Amino acid sequence: MLSPKKEKFIEFVKEFTLISGRAPTFIEIMEGLNFKSLGTVNWYIVELEKGGHIQRVKGFNGKRALSILEENINNKLPLLGIVSAGMPLEVYSHKEYIDVPPSMYQKNNFVLKVNGDSMKNDGILDGDYIIIEKNNIAREGDSIVAIVNGEATLKRYYIGSHGIELHPRNDKYGIIYVNEEDDFQIQGLLKGVFRKY
Repeated sequence: MLSPKKEKFIEFVKEFTLISGRAPTFIEIMEGLNFKSLGTVNWYIVELEKGGHIQRVKGFNGKRALSILEENINNKLPLLGIVSAGMPLEVYSHKEYIDVPPSMYQKNNFVLKVNGDSMKNDGILDGDYIIIEKNNIAREGDSIVAIVNGEATLKRYYIGSHGIELHPRNDKYGIIYVNEEDDFQIQGLLKGVFRKY
C-alpha cells in the first residue's frame, strides 16, 4: 500500500494531466506539491517507478513524461451493501469491490451505497457511495453507520439527556432515539463520499 505522501504525488500527477492534457514537468510538480528541490521530485518518481505505479514515457513535444499505471494501484474496497439515509435498511454482504480515490483507500475501510436523502444537508445524496472506517467508537457530531435493532442507518451521533440520539441532516426526518432496550452498535465512521455519473 502506498504512503499518503506517495498517494498525494500520484493524485497531483493524475489531476494535472487530466486538466492540462499532458503530464507535469519536474518544476511544476515541485511547485504544485511545495517541495524544496527537484531532487525530492526525482526521489518520488524513482520510488514509484520501482513499485510499478508510474512510468516514464515519451510524451509532450517528444520529452519524457509520466504515465500513471492505474492497474498497479490498489484502491478497491469491498462494497458491503446499502445503508439507508432515511429509514434504516439491512446491510448485506457479498464479494463486490469498487474503485475508490487512492487517498481514501485504507485496509480497514469499506464502501456502502446510500439509499435515501436524510443526510442531504451534509452533501450525501441518494445513490452516493460512502467510505466507512471500521470503528465502534464515535465522538459527538461524527457521522456514523449504526446498527439499531439489526438495521443499518447513516446518521450524526449525539448524546442527549436521555441517551444516544441519531440525527438526520434533512428536516423531513426525525431524530432516532436509542433506548436501553435497543440493540445498538456503531459499525464505522464516515470518511468520504463520492458519486458515479
